[in-house]
This record gives sequence, structure tokens and C-alpha cells, in this order.
Amino acid sequence: MFSRLSTKGIPEYCTSLTGNALLRTDQLTVQFGQQPVLENINLSLKPGRIVTLIGPNGSGKSTLVKALIGAIKPTAGHIVRSRDLKIGYVPQRLHLDPTLPMTVHRFINLPKRHASRDIAEALEQAGAEHLLNAAMNHLSGGQLQRVLLARALLSRPSLLLLDEATQGLDHRGVAEFYQRIEQIRQRSQCAVLMVSHDLHVVMRTADHVICLNRHVCCEGQPEKVAASPQYHALFGDQAASTLAFYRHQHANPQDKEILRHAG
Repeated sequence: MFSRLSTKGIPEYCTSLTGNALLRTDQLTVQFGQQPVLENINLSLKPGRIVTLIGPNGSGKSTLVKALIGAIKPTAGHIVRSRDLKIGYVPQRLHLDPTLPMTVHRFINLPKRHASRDIAEALEQAGAEHLLNAAMNHLSGGQLQRVLLARALLSRPSLLLLDEATQGLDHRGVAEFYQRIEQIRQRSQCAVLMVSHDLHVVMRTADHVICLNRHVCCEGQPEKVAASPQYHALFGDQAASTLAFYRHQHANPQDKEILRHAG
């Protein structure tokens, strides 16, 4: 059985998901007042696949994620999800009162306590096991994102949603974070939907890329999207350099060794 979230916010149940899809949107549309933010979005998320949303600022990427978690009600269309779907969500940012004394252990147990074994496993997967007793207000940006990732993993999600979770991290931090996501995907076979501005990383890590600008401009495998006219129209010269980087990363081992020493 599957849950259909209607435009009125009333859950219905249906069996219209095909294959092993965990979630699907049908003609999903969101308006704020008279301003359309998303128009007729169709997507399908399946276990074990990483789907990345890219697009310029204001293209509706974060709005789509918030609609999927139920924080924003669609104006039209439907969100169809499997009844047993579990979503783990890592937000773009988290604002904490810097004067509030709170350890990672206390934070990760909000709003309910979790078994110590589950906490330890989630922190280990996120690479944050050494931060259990650290003060939240003393964490670096990268450490905070690992803790937020661990918190999202506590529910053992079948779908992990990341809303620009690497914002503010340096290049090394971004690479390490995405490496963690790949390890989690391989270990749990969860579906991953990421919003990202890190175009070169997207081209190396995503199975499927959706280029969004209120509507779906183009989608497909990374190399297909990077070569499309719609992608170049949105990202200009950056698109060409991203595509070149992607091709270098997929060169034969001898070429990659040459590039590594040349760098």
C-alpha cells in the first residue's frame, strides 16, 4: 500500500507506484500567492540511487525538498510514497543559540531518547563518533554537518534528503562529506536526493541529475545533462569546465595518474 498526499493534504492510499520506487511526484506544483515556484514536477526515487537537484538560486530546489517532507503543501499535483517509507533529512543550516549549553549526545536525543547502540552506529556512519560529548556550540561547520547527518540516520531511513548540506564547507570538507554519503548508500541501499551547488562533485557522485528552474529543464545521467543546451544556458562557461572535469575523472587509470602528478 502507498500513501498519496493530495493537494488538500488528506492522505489517500493507492498502489500506483511502479517497480521498487519509494516516492514519486505527479505534476507537483507549488505557488506562493500568485507566484509559481514549482511547475509540474515529475520525479521518482528508487533504493540505492543518488539523485541530485541542481539549478540557479531561486529555482525551487529547497521548496521541492520541503514539499517532499511535508513542510510545504503542494498547490496542485500529488506526492505518492510507500507506506513504510522512512525519511532522513539534513537541512541546509541549523541555527542554535550559542549560549545554550548542549552536547552532541543531548542534541541527538531530541525530541526522544535513542538506544546508545543506535546512536553509536549513526555517529560512526557519519564519521562523528568522537564528537559524542562535544559541545554543539563549539563544532566546526564540517563537524556540525556530520552530527546532523548522524541524527538523520538514526531512523534508518530508506530515503535520505540533503538540502545543500555542504554549504559553507571547504573543498576537502565537501569531498569527505560526499564520500560518506556514498558509503552510506552502499551500506544501506537507501535512496538519496541531494540539492547541491557543487557541480563538479555532482558529476562524479550522482546516478541521475535533475536540472531545475521552476520546472525540470533536463534530466538524466550526469554526462547527458552536462552536455545539454539547457544546462549550458543555465550555467554558462561553468558548465563547460564542469564537463571537462567530469571527463578527466572518468579517464583511464594512466590518464588519471598523469593528471594527478600534473596537478
